[in-house]
Amino acid sequence: MRAVTIARNYAETLVALAEEARALEPWGEMIDITAAAFATPSIESVLMSPRVTRDQKIKLIADALHDAPRSYVRFLSAVVRRGRQMLFSLIADEYRKLADIKLNRIRAGVTVARELDTVARDALVARLSAALGKDVIAGFAIDPAILGGVTIRIGDRVYDGSVRKRLAVLRHKLLA
Repeated sequence: MRAVTIARNYAETLVALAEEARALEPWGEMIDITAAAFATPSIESVLMSPRVTRDQKIKLIADALHDAPRSYVRFLSAVVRRGRQMLFSLIADEYRKLADIKLNRIRAGVTVARELDTVARDALVARLSAALGKDVIAGFAIDPAILGGVTIRIGDRVYDGSVRKRLAVLRHKLLA
């Protein structure tokens, strides 16, 4: 829990820097790419190695991100200087959450029984956006086991409108 709180604090700082640069979305993409790159075994081993000094780690990051905004590189350097480089993926997750709040959007996991065409996906996202009063970023998954309908996960809430769920409720009522 403590690591999430620390990551949240760093993410808040990064959001403030991104807003100052008027680049909330591009910086979100940068932190996602950076976190993914830093999670690769070869880079992670260098960042976590006690044999590589913090100054060397900072120089490596600055050299690798020479095209990135200066304040972004300084932010990453500050994280490494404090020995918190293992939190990059958590910082990216928290940044995404904060950016979603700022941009009035929400992420939803949508599970369907079969592939939906683009029109159906767009219609579903539009209805979710209207119902929630926020822009919805939907991630779609296919699970034939739900038989039909849709299951939607938003945060820790699950809205199950699947045929499998309806059959389970009907079975429970018939056995009662």
